[in-house]
Amino acid sequence: MSNVTPFPSQAAQGATAPAGQTGFDRLELARIMDLYGRMVAAGHWRDYAIDLGLEAAIFSAFRRAAERPEFRIEKRPSLRHRQGMWALIGEAGHVLKRGAELQGILAPVERRLLKIVGD
Repeated sequence: MSNVTPFPSQAAQGATAPAGQTGFDRLELARIMDLYGRMVAAGHWRDYAIDLGLEAAIFSAFRRAAERPEFRIEKRPSLRHRQGMWALIGEAGHVLKRGAELQGILAPVERRLLKIVGD
């Protein structure tokens, strides 16, 4: 009972270890979820999905669960020095805004929230 067998790693099996997974840090996710909560309270969004991959982390916001996402917020660290690692992508798949800071990417959605609440 005192024998501990280590779990075999991929490197020990002859394969190279995969690159680290891309994800959102706590502050980024808090900012995104704060916006999501306000959009839910306004009655505009009803569901979300998070996809964490090797190249990108994607937060998708849905009006209804069975539709395409209305907005996708993508974090692609490989584009950090070129176009900026953050992108706001619309329902049709076109890039609405791209930049180096999350706050600037969320600005168009926040302006839209002000219009929804103001009506």
